[in-house]
Amino acid sequence: MTSPTHWLLKTEPSTYSLADLRKDKRTNWDGIRNYQARNFLRLIKKGDLALIYHSGDERSVVGIARVIKEAYPDPDPRKKGDWVQVDLEFMKAFDSPVPLAEIKTRTALQSLLLLKQSRLSVMRITSAHYQTILKMGGN
Repeated sequence: MTSPTHWLLKTEPSTYSLADLRKDKRTNWDGIRNYQARNFLRLIKKGDLALIYHSGDERSVVGIARVIKEAYPDPDPRKKGDWVQVDLEFMKAFDSPVPLAEIKTRTALQSLLLLKQSRLSVMRITSAHYQTILKMGGN
């Protein structure tokens, strides 16, 4: 069995938060309308792990979700295109959210796509990035 790939998924908490995912237990991660993010969604496999990042005023990694269904169609009648979504299940909320400001100070995280393409909502991260952020979150 191969190790899971790690991802960072951004969400505006006023739209859908980690607390919502915890309550719902599982959700479809839809509404991604950026081609680069869509291409990353297509690479996500069942069993992969995703850090959930709250954007907006919060700007923090707040927890972990597991992918339970790989990319499938996410039709949008307003913006035609070949869009996809994945399904996630709640795994864990961090003991302490990891703020973007703190992420920016870590040498080990300087190559994180979050710092280079701040508006990208779906991105692959390395296992080392994942482990560093887990430790920062008290996990």
